Amino acid sequence: MTPTCTKLKLLAAALLVATGARAEYAINYHGGLLGTLGGGGFAPYYISANRYGTVTQSGNALLRVGFSRDIDRSRRFSYGFGADFIGGYGSSADYLSFEPAKLPDHWDWNPEQPAPAWVQQLYGEVKYRSLFLSVGMKQRGSALLDNSLSSGDMTHSANARPIPEVRAGFLDFTDIPWINGCVQVQGELSYGKMMDGKYNEKRYNYYNYHINTGAIYTYKRLYFRTKPSMPFSATVGMQSAGFFGGTTTFYENGEVTRSYHLSRGAKMFLKMLIPTDGGVDYYAGSSLGSWDLALRYRLRNGATIRGYMQKPFENGSGIGFMNGFDALWGLEYKAPEPGWISGAVVEYIDLTNQSGPNHWDPDDFPGTTMGGESTGADDYYNNFEYNSFANYGMSLGTPFIPSPIYNTNGCLQFLNNRVRGFHIGIEGQAGTQWAYRALGGYRKGWGTPLMPLLEPESSTSVMIEGKYMPASVKGLEVCLQLAGDKGSMFGDHFGALFAVRYSGTLTFGKK
Repeated sequence: MTPTCTKLKLLAAALLVATGARAEYAINYHGGLLGTLGGGGFAPYYISANRYGTVTQSGNALLRVGFSRDIDRSRRFSYGFGADFIGGYGSSADYLSFEPAKLPDHWDWNPEQPAPAWVQQLYGEVKYRSLFLSVGMKQRGSALLDNSLSSGDMTHSANARPIPEVRAGFLDFTDIPWINGCVQVQGELSYGKMMDGKYNEKRYNYYNYHINTGAIYTYKRLYFRTKPSMPFSATVGMQSAGFFGGTTTFYENGEVTRSYHLSRGAKMFLKMLIPTDGGVDYYAGSSLGSWDLALRYRLRNGATIRGYMQKPFENGSGIGFMNGFDALWGLEYKAPEPGWISGAVVEYIDLTNQSGPNHWDPDDFPGTTMGGESTGADDYYNNFEYNSFANYGMSLGTPFIPSPIYNTNGCLQFLNNRVRGFHIGIEGQAGTQWAYRALGGYRKGWGTPLMPLLEPESSTSVMIEGKYMPASVKGLEVCLQLAGDKGSMFGDHFGALFAVRYSGTLTFGKK
């Protein structure tokens, strides 16, 4: 036996000892190629939405590789990790910026495109009993909605790149003691660092509004669920997210009007965790979220029907349900086993009330002599002091509202958040080798409460996807998507996506 073989065997033995000699140690791996073609600067809506910010441009040629180890939920203690890398070409889009040195009008178009390579995921996590701790960037979609069929979670969707964070909580729903499993609880808390400062700086117009760099991101969730083994089960709770800290610089007519640092000390961490009543210190942070409710009924054949609602809030008026009918309203069907129709959703989204058109809070203007309070003009996902609720240009909440990445005028805020429309999704399989998914929707927008549009904008979007998974090559998947947009909101676009992906598992040891 060669010395090299001896070293490899010793290394394998040490690995088995470290993970448990009788344990099975599995490493998942994947690799693939993805390409898109289309007109305009951006991919059609349903090609880019809820894809964790990986595909945004009309033209792409990307290579993606990665590996991961999953947490073993059956063990008291377990750990996992993962890494995911993307590189290649993405076409550019032109963004308008104010440049005083440019004559005669001081404006110029700057072409910007995605980085040639980036780390999509890089994380490590541990589990003890029902608790977990995760550090790094990991793709996490909605905890309530179907990330493949839904239009997207109002607070924590699958639409943007993951944020590097420290996250802890319950790994899954856990029985509350002493009530015989009648009610379960699930919750999470995270703090992370926004890393899209350079991205925003290259796409900002430097003329109006403001830009923040170096902010801290925070997210928390608390859900309660009745006994899931019963035919009827209900889930209710709240999500909340926000930014605090960093440096914000304000511009007016191309000139800096003020710039200041915002606290991200220990006191702010606590204030963002447990909001205190009133005071400029707390409101220096940006907070938003949603009230969530899901009612599920399981039929005798095993199929489930679920109705759900997510009601957004930006401040106390939204938390107090003063924003009218504003919410995501959905109905979902899941078949007991894969078939021609494995799942379907129908959703109605209305965000036009926003607690009325007026807002006045003296705490927002220290030193004012004008008293009273009027809580309205919620302006979903925008904030007077922080960047809008997005990461690398893509909404962290629902993508149903056009994300800032589409603002080629160089504005970093959501410009059309008073929207109303519907979304449908359906998926199924033909045998074990073929699968399909179809998405469609319509929306109409009236701008924002503070900046209404002179003429409303609308868009109709559709996408059809087909997948082939040959039985002769286990782990191989070939995907084709055709999608298009029609209307003034996103423009008229047609595009196609083609992807080839191979995944597998390397297993060491024995059970």
